[in-house]
Amino acid sequence: MKTAAQAAAAYVANGSSPTATAAWAAAHGGDAARMGVTGFCWGGRIVWLYAAHSPKLKAGVAWYGRLVGQPSELMPKHPIDLVASLKAPVLGLYGGKDQGIPLDTVERMRAALKAAGNPSEIVVYPEAGHGFNADYRPGYDKEAAADGWKRLQQWFRKYGAA
Repeated sequence: MKTAAQAAAAYVANGSSPTATAAWAAAHGGDAARMGVTGFCWGGRIVWLYAAHSPKLKAGVAWYGRLVGQPSELMPKHPIDLVASLKAPVLGLYGGKDQGIPLDTVERMRAALKAAGNPSEIVVYPEAGHGFNADYRPGYDKEAAADGWKRLQQWFRKYGAA
């Protein structure tokens, strides 16, 4: 029998949570043909995973989501493991001074995307740390946050999610 945490992780890893959210949005006036997804921290990781899961997704924007790690029961795959499976382009926004997501892992992801010929892109804000878009945190970086938000809007327009 699975624990609640294991069941929740499987639910998200299988795309069920974002899929259910997309279905709800479509049923309530959202345009399912222009689906985009964004997420922050853990949600940034989920953006990458969902882009590998959903053929209906037009584009994603991941704000400082972890990219690599050791496989486990709760996290059998990480974004770097799914580069070849990405069905939608993802814009990754990362802080160069993020203590939880080392820059070398971001560069490994960038190299994997390039090697796969994937149109996804990664932007690193050299002076920003983790959570740079969270204006309620001490690490908030107003310039990086504003630039990231502008890039998100451009990305979604470019790939038909806006």
